[in-house]
Amino acid sequence: MFQARFGVLPLFRTVFLTAALLGVSAGLSACNTIRGAGQDVSSVGHDVSRGARVTQNAITRATSASPN
Repeated sequence: MFQARFGVLPLFRTVFLTAALLGVSAGLSACNTIRGAGQDVSSVGHDVSRGARVTQNAITRATSASPN
């Protein structure tokens, strides 16, 4: 009765389009999450480099040696 009244194709199309839209939206949010994680890792790398530079300068000043 359901198939004769409403048809299978429109129901299948609706379910397929809904699933496709959910998949696309999940994919786009994953891209933003990965981009944010990359920015976080980059920020940590810059902070480590800055800390190493400050430490090297402090050691150089303390020992009065010239850096390589």
